[in-house]
Amino acid sequence: MQDENELEPNSGNWSWWPSWRPTSMSLLKSAEAKILSCIKNELWSRFVTLPNQNRIWTLIVSSKAARKTSDKASQIPLVMVHGFGGGVGLWVRNMDALSRSRPVYAFDLLGFGRSSRPAFQNDATLAEEQFVSSIEQWRESLGLERMILLGHSLGGYLATSYSIQYPERVSHLILVDPWGFPEKPQPQQDGSSGQLSEVKRPGPPRWVRAAASVLSFFNPLAIVRLAGPWGPGLVNRLRPDFRSKFEDLFDDNTITEYLYHCNAQTPSGEVGFRAMSGSLGWAKKPMIQRVNLLPSSMPITMVYGARSWVDSSTGSHVTQIRGQSPTQVVLIDDASHHVYADQPDEFNQVVENICRTVV
Repeated sequence: MQDENELEPNSGNWSWWPSWRPTSMSLLKSAEAKILSCIKNELWSRFVTLPNQNRIWTLIVSSKAARKTSDKASQIPLVMVHGFGGGVGLWVRNMDALSRSRPVYAFDLLGFGRSSRPAFQNDATLAEEQFVSSIEQWRESLGLERMILLGHSLGGYLATSYSIQYPERVSHLILVDPWGFPEKPQPQQDGSSGQLSEVKRPGPPRWVRAAASVLSFFNPLAIVRLAGPWGPGLVNRLRPDFRSKFEDLFDDNTITEYLYHCNAQTPSGEVGFRAMSGSLGWAKKPMIQRVNLLPSSMPITMVYGARSWVDSSTGSHVTQIRGQSPTQVVLIDDASHHVYADQPDEFNQVVENICRTVV
């Protein structure tokens, strides 16, 4: 592993992007540092270099109490995988609480945040494999034998794909409002059939609809880059919810500035995401078609926000597919898609309870 003061990952050959974009990897680093200064437990941050020389930005948070315990189960780390357009900084409300009993690892997915931004394949299968292979190479580089793997949104999709390929490395799979599981409904299926109509959910938020409307023609976050100096203000207008989610920690635009700098950089991971996405953001290879490939002995917990635009009925479908295999669905009240930030105390307790069951 390498010190964070070394050069940032290669930004690729996108120097033609307008120089008037008010962003850089250094500004991203500064925004992230302000967020991470809220973490009270011991924080270790480094780039992990993969065999192909790509680098994965990694945080490890631990507490003295966790290090002193002789309980072997508590030494199995929790590994957290963020969603589309996110980064390690968004876990700031979770890492202290979850690291009280075991080390917590969080990393920027390849192509996102401060990690390397290589070219991604345009084929859905190949792009998915790039993500999954980078996670496995990251694990190997760190020497982790087993982990409790938690993924949010896109991170949940990739965590599931990883668990199918490397099941011996996953002690428990936690999926938080996972993207890409259901099959796209046919046009005649309009939700009026009465099936699972007891929970009426809001449609995707404005920013999701906006991204989806241009997905077929551009990378999803191109508008943030093309906005130039108006980009930070645009993120503030598109994602005002993020400021409120973290307002007890920051009374300014710290979080939205972090999101801007995460997503105004060289397009990379979003290219991979676009390759894996069909129309309106549905996955080209829905994960519901593959959950049967997970070992029957692998415990899975699916955590949904009760007010999320992601349909929690998919959790019931997964439970049916897995039959007698250990599968649990948890619904957290008054939480939207970003469950971990909307109701952090309840979310942290749910995850901690899951971790206690790992042997």
